[in-house]
Order: sequence, then C-alpha cells, then structure tokens
Amino acid sequence: MRLAETVTFGGSGLNRAAELRSDAAAQAGLLGRGQVLPVWRGKPLMQADALGWVGSDSVVLHHAGAPVFLGLDGDVPCFAADISDWMPEAGADAVQAGFIDTSEQHHPALPESFAFAELRAVMLRLTPRDAELATIAKAVLQWHRSHGFCAVCGAKSVSAMAGWQRSCQTCGAQHFPRTDPVVIMLVIHGNRALLGRSPGWPEGMYSCLAGFVEPGETVEAAVRREVWEEAGIRLGAVRYLASQPWPFPASLMLGCAGEALGDAITLDPNEIEHALWVSREDMVSVMAGTHPMIKPARKGAIAHFLIQNWLADRLD
Repeated sequence: MRLAETVTFGGSGLNRAAELRSDAAAQAGLLGRGQVLPVWRGKPLMQADALGWVGSDSVVLHHAGAPVFLGLDGDVPCFAADISDWMPEAGADAVQAGFIDTSEQHHPALPESFAFAELRAVMLRLTPRDAELATIAKAVLQWHRSHGFCAVCGAKSVSAMAGWQRSCQTCGAQHFPRTDPVVIMLVIHGNRALLGRSPGWPEGMYSCLAGFVEPGETVEAAVRREVWEEAGIRLGAVRYLASQPWPFPASLMLGCAGEALGDAITLDPNEIEHALWVSREDMVSVMAGTHPMIKPARKGAIAHFLIQNWLADRLD
C-alpha cells in the first residue's frame, strides 16, 4: 500500500542512533545537551500542539527514573523519563477511567501551557516526528514499569543500553522491549465491509475486527482465524496493507484486507458484542459522522485509515 506510512504513528525517519546506546560516556554528553520528554503514568508532557520538552536539569525530573535515549532529531538528542511517582497537587484533575482519559495534569514547576495528556486524545495534533517520539517514549517506559524483575530468576533487573535493555545482575539474563503483533482486518464482501464492536465501547462505535497473532502463526493465518472465531466468516485471499505502532500498551497493528467467502455472521459473544455488513454508500455517512446508528472508528487509529482508503480506492 503506497500510503501505508502516512498512518498516525507511522514513523518519521527518526535517527534512533542505536550505535550510541552502549556508550555510557557519549550518553552522558548527549543528555547534558539534549531535551527530555517527561511522561507521567503513560501521559507525555504537551505544550499546546507539540511535545513539552525540558532540560535534563529540570526540577520536573526530580522523581524521574533512568532516562531512555529516543534518538537524534536532527542534531538534538532526545530522551524520555518516567515521572509517575510525582503526585499532582490536591484539587488537580483526576485521571478519568473509561474508554479515553481527557483529563490533563499540570506540574507546578512549569507554565500553565504545559500539561500531561493522554496520547490517544492528542495524537492527531502531533507532527509525524513528535508522534514517533511520543510512541517510543510511552511504549519503552511502560515496558520498564511492567518488567522490573527478571523473567528467568525473579530478581530485580536494572535499565541498561540507554533504556533499551534490562539486565539481571543475579543470573545475567538480558531482556528487551517487547512488541505484541496484532492483526486488524478490513473484511470485504462485494460492495460491503464488515464492522464489529466490543463491549464497553462508546454507544454506536464500530471498527474493524482485530486480534493478537498467536505463536507459530502467519499474519494471514491469524487474520483468517480471528474473523472465523469472532464472526463465523471464512476468508479467501488475504493481503497485508499497512502497519501502525500502537503503544497502548505495546502493540504493532498489522493492517490487512480479506475477501469474505460468504456473508452469514455467527457471533462469538465472548469476542465481540455485535457485527454487521456496511455498504460503501452507508460507510460514507458513517465516516462523516452522520449515520443515524453507527459511529466510526477513532480518527488516528489504523481501522479508520483502512476504511478511509477503501472508500477512496487507495488500497494499492
């Protein structure tokens, strides 16, 4: 798909400078002259419509863990640091539970224009470069928070290689950031596409079917299995279209198109709440937000991207 990398979080060609990760002296020099993105409980710091960078000596980083080297933005070294141990002042906006958190938290050491915000709530405001940097920061820092102990012996592990590795000083095991592959499918039958919804989604919201790739499974096999399990539909030809890093918490969405061999839907209620076929004509109103029953997939998500390009005949 020629437009594949224009998807949100699709990448901006950031120089990750991986060759510098093992050089502790170089890392210290880069950090001293670089910029740091504070991340609080998964929320990157924002300043208006851009990421909110601070210097490595900022008081905001008082509670920070070991920084992660993101790469070089031109000549500027970029790092991220987890400050989740910081506690907002009494009366600050509380984190909102549910489908998406729209609350914002302000640090007293920063101007009011700076705020910690849920990445899904601000992703469409970011440039491709900021989106890539924020994705790396959120995913790798979350991995550090959830993988603090060695999976081999259970001892506490420590950050290494500028944040791109965790080392166990007890048994010597080395651990690396994980990414979970997920297939997401635009299933087509003639002039119609298949949409489904999960329990707990906003009322009326539908999207493409999706599921994790299992061990020993090809992408194409995962697409066929997931569609059969969730909707009882067999697929013929399956082709890959585009991918999207999705750091919620650590997925790589593998966008595919699949040709349905039939249109009879048999739902597995343990997988999805409802599924239906939507014609091209109806999908136009769905994507425009004017359909009386169906709300579109979230803008910025690869499902929205795939459907939009299907309507525009750009799945090549």
